[in-house]
Amino acid sequence: MAERVRRIAGGGASGEARPPEAETLLQQVARGDEGAFEQLYDQVSAPVFGLVRRIVRDPAQSEEVTQEVLLELWRTAARFSPERGSAMTWVMTLAHRRAVDRVRSSQSATDREDRAYRRETSRPFDEVAEQVSTRLEHEQVRRCLSSLTDLQRESVELAYYRGLTYREVAELLDTPLGTIKTRLRDGLIRLRDCLGVAR
Repeated sequence: MAERVRRIAGGGASGEARPPEAETLLQQVARGDEGAFEQLYDQVSAPVFGLVRRIVRDPAQSEEVTQEVLLELWRTAARFSPERGSAMTWVMTLAHRRAVDRVRSSQSATDREDRAYRRETSRPFDEVAEQVSTRLEHEQVRRCLSSLTDLQRESVELAYYRGLTYREVAELLDTPLGTIKTRLRDGLIRLRDCLGVAR
């Protein structure tokens, strides 16, 4: 079938008029008559390809869609109802629907690729650099905290990481407020020196 579609795509279809018995052929195809399908194929393949080509544009995809339409005709011929219109109208409606579906599917795939590309490239360098810098700073702070005495580190963590006041730290550690203030001052001086913060 692909070869026949290619012949049609290349303009190899004969210029004979469409026989008037397309409706009858469709009814025979619905009963599984392969000979009737061949005749129907010869009648409709060129118009189907022409319609699909106008919608899809791409020649290779147009051939694929035309083959899909013709296979659909073979499988669904029983759905044709002469009361609703001519066989050719029904065939061309199938072709139009299938071609539009292909265009939409291709557009959706392109849109997905565009969105994925934008997501990949939407994080500016500054944001990435800032994250790296922040992570390095956290590592450095952790390293410097480990250089404090246990008492200094505990006081600093309670006051600055848990947000307790000096008085609350003193009460929690059951230590005089003056001692806590001294520990915190000494701990912060050591942290500042470790982190290289300018005075």
